[in-house]
Amino acid sequence: MTMLFKWLMRLTSGLIVIALLVLLAVYYLASRSLPEYSKDLSVTGLSAPVEIVRDHANVPHIFGQSDADVFFALGYAHAQDRLWQMVTLRRTVQGRLSEVFGPRTLTIDKTMRRLDLYTLAQKSVSAQDARSRMALDAYANGVNARLDEINRDALGRGAPEMFLFNMPVAPWQPADSVAMIKLMALQLSGHMDTEVLRARVSLLLDNADRLSDLLPDAPGSGVAALPRYASLFDTALPKFAATTPLPESPLSPFHRRDFAGASNGWAAAASRSAAGGTLIANDPHLNFSAPGTWYLARLQLSQGGVIGATIPGIPAILTGRSGDLGWGITASYLDDQDVFIEKLNPDNPEEYLTPDGYKPFVTRKSIIEVADAKPLTLTLRWTENGPVLPGTMFDLGTITPKDHVATLSWTALSPQDSSISAAIGLMYAHSTQQAIETGALMIAPSLNLTLADHDQIALKTLGAMPRRTARHQSKGRLPSPGWIAENRWQGRHSYAANPEFVNPIGGIVGNTNNKIVDRPFPLHISYDWGDTQRIQRWQRLMQSRQVHTRDSFIETQLDTVSPAARTLLPLIGADLWFTGQAAPEGTAERQRQRALALLANWNGEMNEHLPEPLIYAAWVRALQDRLIRDDLGPLADSFNHVEPLFIERVFRDVNGAAKWCDVIQSAPTETCTDMARFALDDALLWIGERYGSALESLRWGDAHQAAHDHPILGEVPVLKSFVNIRQSTSGGDQTLMRGVSSGTGDTPFQNVHGAGFRGVYDFADPDSSVFITATGQSGHFLSSHYDDLGELWRRGEYIPMSLDENLARAAAVGITRLSPR
Repeated sequence: MTMLFKWLMRLTSGLIVIALLVLLAVYYLASRSLPEYSKDLSVTGLSAPVEIVRDHANVPHIFGQSDADVFFALGYAHAQDRLWQMVTLRRTVQGRLSEVFGPRTLTIDKTMRRLDLYTLAQKSVSAQDARSRMALDAYANGVNARLDEINRDALGRGAPEMFLFNMPVAPWQPADSVAMIKLMALQLSGHMDTEVLRARVSLLLDNADRLSDLLPDAPGSGVAALPRYASLFDTALPKFAATTPLPESPLSPFHRRDFAGASNGWAAAASRSAAGGTLIANDPHLNFSAPGTWYLARLQLSQGGVIGATIPGIPAILTGRSGDLGWGITASYLDDQDVFIEKLNPDNPEEYLTPDGYKPFVTRKSIIEVADAKPLTLTLRWTENGPVLPGTMFDLGTITPKDHVATLSWTALSPQDSSISAAIGLMYAHSTQQAIETGALMIAPSLNLTLADHDQIALKTLGAMPRRTARHQSKGRLPSPGWIAENRWQGRHSYAANPEFVNPIGGIVGNTNNKIVDRPFPLHISYDWGDTQRIQRWQRLMQSRQVHTRDSFIETQLDTVSPAARTLLPLIGADLWFTGQAAPEGTAERQRQRALALLANWNGEMNEHLPEPLIYAAWVRALQDRLIRDDLGPLADSFNHVEPLFIERVFRDVNGAAKWCDVIQSAPTETCTDMARFALDDALLWIGERYGSALESLRWGDAHQAAHDHPILGEVPVLKSFVNIRQSTSGGDQTLMRGVSSGTGDTPFQNVHGAGFRGVYDFADPDSSVFITATGQSGHFLSSHYDDLGELWRRGEYIPMSLDENLARAAAVGITRLSPR
């Protein structure tokens, strides 16, 4: 027995030693790719020495003798910190993820190949102006200099993920950066999804008013009646066709309309500033990830210093400031996508109907290599309206008649896309007028550009605006027959038609993705906007002060009061507040009374430490589901975020909208009060099962955790504890400090989409400007800069946004000196 014990001890000790050796080996290999920021390096492609000074937050301040050398160094810095992110995004837009990750990403690759964005990016390189070509070439050379260094010095393949996945890295090309802009356009586009959803709801609901309850045109629009979708075709359409969900992979760039981009941006004139200088604030909203989308940088260009947020892979400050100009971006929601239904030739399915008769598809073969599986050959088909997308994508099969196919017209499908020249040109603008002129080069994505120089403020919508005829059958709100000439795009409107606001009388301009103009179709911009709620709170905060400061702009960015909660609670609880008799402890009635008592004293602040936001959010979520589930059936799952305007219309009975409260399958006639009470009980039961029945002890932040997850390693046991970043957060779907919930699964209130970057720029004292990102500068999870900015971001703090070279050097964590080889 003693001998057995000794051998077991020896075996256990040996296994422990082996495990430790394996861990040490893994750590050694992973740590080899940690960037070294203090060094001198000779590289090919520079014309003169350049310095990359890393400040205390690891923000690179780049100083060179020419702009080309500065862009070279930016490419080098991006590749130092975010190489895995860059090459993964490049594979995404190329449709080549499956070469590395196998069949699980095949749906993404097939969709990207059909959209053909990378081929269009390659063609668009020639459309850039000379300055942008210089920047693209120099940037690519800088990325490749880092790749050469990794290969030459065996620096752990450049990123720890490279050891887990065999991902050969090709040299960076200028087309790769152009493709990043197109990928950004894809992530910010939601009109196709909305069109398909509106068509599906139209097939289920007989009453047009009920459709407008659920998917209303923006308030204030004077619009023509929306036709029934089925009436556009002479072929029967199924009401309950099977859905085709978007790829669930965290690598997927395809997002439902609720995540199709958002943001806040505003500016104040000097007359509305306490310090006498213009002010500007911006916080663009995208899906959270680790590392985050944004990367802070300062470039010392020939025109002066520029500082702000970049996206690795793109050689431009996309939101930031120079010494003379500040700019911010928000999603404009311009309707730049239309779905067309094309009729096939019954005698030849390789042809489709056009206004001039049947024409053949333009076709091309495309081979997708798949790891651990056979290659897949796709036949790509294009029409005059755009690429053919199979019914297995984007739920298109649910609204496509037999013997028809769906195609997509989209401004980002341009082979002469000069958008990256607009982004680079903004860094060279010295005034709002110069910035507006530069914006003419933007094709896609469409953005609202908020601007402030020393004297003026402005807002301009950028991006190509499709020209539609006034006779369009659905005004772009539904998929339309592609063979009818009146439905087709007639080119695009001139840039002068894009909305523009310069020096408004009130001295303040801003956008929260709200409707910005009330023009009739076809100059309407859009029927679908990203916000009808945040704008109310923003206007109140802007109007509550005669003059503003940097700190008041920060307070507005961090505001967590929900105007939707303040509007909806008095409506849905009108007949429930303090009614009924006292109920025994432990009963559903008593729990309901406790919840209502808490909500009655709540001001609508979605604070992470309060219980009321969780009770409210669970209540309105359950209420909306009860209102629509019996009418829409499984399609109700597509409405997994609360639509405040819908609930308000129902409880105000706008055009008979209270009919939603009656369950059509039940014998009794339910009232809206009944539905509110039932939904509150549903919500409290759900809360009790997950968080306990002690309502006063609930914390909104426990349910509303910001999930910055690694898109590859975030689901791997053990590793996910190191690579995922989770933070308890305030805010909600309709607050200015916006944190959009996932809406699905066991964690429907998990914060997955919000302001990954915040910046406030003060031209009375430019070096007092501040900015922050949601995670950190490094994409390497062993780096101290992987998440060091995240806790500041969570607490609503910022770091200095200074162009003072001495300050950067005084707090430098390292200086990299690159010199020509």
